[in-house]
Amino acid sequence: MADNPAPRRGSLAGRIVRGLVRLGLALAIVFVALLLLYRFAPAPSTLMLGRWLTLRTVERDWVPLAQISPHLIRAVIASEDQRFCSHRGVDWGELNAVLQDEDGPSRGASTLTMQTAKNLFLWPGRSYLRKGMELPMALAIDFAWPKRRVIEVYLNIAEWGDGIFGAEAAAQHHFGKSALRLTPAEAARLAGALPNPILRNPSRPSRGLQSAAGRVQRRMSQLGSLGDCALPRT
Repeated sequence: MADNPAPRRGSLAGRIVRGLVRLGLALAIVFVALLLLYRFAPAPSTLMLGRWLTLRTVERDWVPLAQISPHLIRAVIASEDQRFCSHRGVDWGELNAVLQDEDGPSRGASTLTMQTAKNLFLWPGRSYLRKGMELPMALAIDFAWPKRRVIEVYLNIAEWGDGIFGAEAAAQHHFGKSALRLTPAEAARLAGALPNPILRNPSRPSRGLQSAAGRVQRRMSQLGSLGDCALPRT
């Protein structure tokens, strides 16, 4: 009886490579499809999806950009990404400075577009892997969406407390009013809470949050026309 031929090592490796290529193509197709869908439709964040899957509550009322106070739009830009209107999704200068810093990706460099990509498609936490995935996603989002859509989606999926997502739910929960009626001081407190929305309560601000809100208000006054690209058309 003839011996069965030994399996070729190359065949298994080839199947693995082909499988990974197919998986990569499938994920790319899903990303592009969602990118086109979220250009017009209300989008959930991965944190929201995770809460729904684990049967936890989600407070979120999607509102168009015209129903969000310009004070909040400018406060978030002043706090999180002052060059939002001038970069193309990634602030390469800031990113390069951070990569040369010994703290690496643990501080700064995330534009609002990159944060939108993370919130829509990726997971929380800090790592080089996630940061590397954010970059092409942010570039694609900036290419496919206007700046107003980027900030509209961001403000509707940002987390402002346990299970509280979006500007409208945050304004109602913390101040008992609509997002459109937020004052500059309230907007600054919401923006100041974004780095740690679980521990920072805009309705009962700690000294740390009050200090952060003060910095945001000063930056808002210095922002000038740099945030105008994100304001709703009048």
